[in-house]
Amino acid sequence: TDPAEAFTGKDFCMAHIRVGKYAMRQLDERIPLKYGVVGQETCGPGGIAYGMRSITGMLEIIDYMVKYSPECWMLNYSNPAAIVAEACRVLRPDARVINICDMPVGTRRRMAYIVGKEYDDLDVRYFGLNHFGWFTKVRLNGTDVTEELKSYVAENGYMPKNEKSDVMHSDPSWLHTYANSRHICSAFHDYLPNTYMQYYLLGDEVVESSNPNHTRANEVMEGREKRIFDAVADYRAGKEVDLTKFFGGVHGEFIVDVAMSLAFDLRKRYLVMVENRGAIENLPDDAMVEIPAYITDRGAEPVRVGEIPTFYKGLIEQQEAVEKLVVEAAIEHSYEKALMAFTLSKTVPSLLVAKKILDDMIEANKEFWPELH
Repeated sequence: TDPAEAFTGKDFCMAHIRVGKYAMRQLDERIPLKYGVVGQETCGPGGIAYGMRSITGMLEIIDYMVKYSPECWMLNYSNPAAIVAEACRVLRPDARVINICDMPVGTRRRMAYIVGKEYDDLDVRYFGLNHFGWFTKVRLNGTDVTEELKSYVAENGYMPKNEKSDVMHSDPSWLHTYANSRHICSAFHDYLPNTYMQYYLLGDEVVESSNPNHTRANEVMEGREKRIFDAVADYRAGKEVDLTKFFGGVHGEFIVDVAMSLAFDLRKRYLVMVENRGAIENLPDDAMVEIPAYITDRGAEPVRVGEIPTFYKGLIEQQEAVEKLVVEAAIEHSYEKALMAFTLSKTVPSLLVAKKILDDMIEANKEFWPELH
């Protein structure tokens, strides 16, 4: 509640904010579904709406950090991380911010389950944008198991035959998501997809399988969030608390691992969001890409990826343009650029549908968005 007290003398800021909380997430998911479009927290129109809310909130926190602890590092989990990363690049280019995501980490863990090994036994290569990418190579203790995993995922998705506990991603919608990866992997054989690619490549199936009156937001509010806040209420009331309800999992472990590598110059390699600057040769230098990087006490040192094939390049350039337009719309208060972003999203079928969704989103986000004109 006191920014000076919160941010003074700090080495790390671990940021995970949700502007508008779950009431707005529910609208992000339900409004597009009303028009037969993917309703998802970080992808498509819902992700754009959330991004427009997140930019202002993230800049406020970054500015507190820079003012009170200019040497502090921010590790940001706040979604949609791709739009937040682009806003940071444009509006706070000198701030010590590393945008990260646990989804590739979670998928790597499921790969380990599939081959019957542990997370640390696998080494992965990856390229893309946040929630929009592909695993190019997977090694198990030095042995290439990429083709073995491709064959498995093409048949089963990321569903281990001996399912292990993954509290963060065990709700029905997540299990459907993991299973859906089989459609992508069986059609396109180059790489293993990020699970979020279903929203861009299988949008019609995702909409058909969605319940517009009970979306992922409702699952979280009735599940993980309820468990956590019930435990908090028990604690405040002096009751015995079930500590298993406070679950960190992959999400919590990953952000601490990155902080450790920063703090002690461990040079561990993790997937993070960085400015491209030639790492992916045939993408723009200013694209905020998600690729492996060595984390040192000076920040992220990206690993060179090289050129990527036409299909993946085309998809990434389209989505990257969406993210840039969202940030430009927020900065310029531009209705037209917001409409361009909605129209360009691969999840939206036409300009007319894009306009209907945008107009509904403007009404829903009156308290949070800049006024567009």
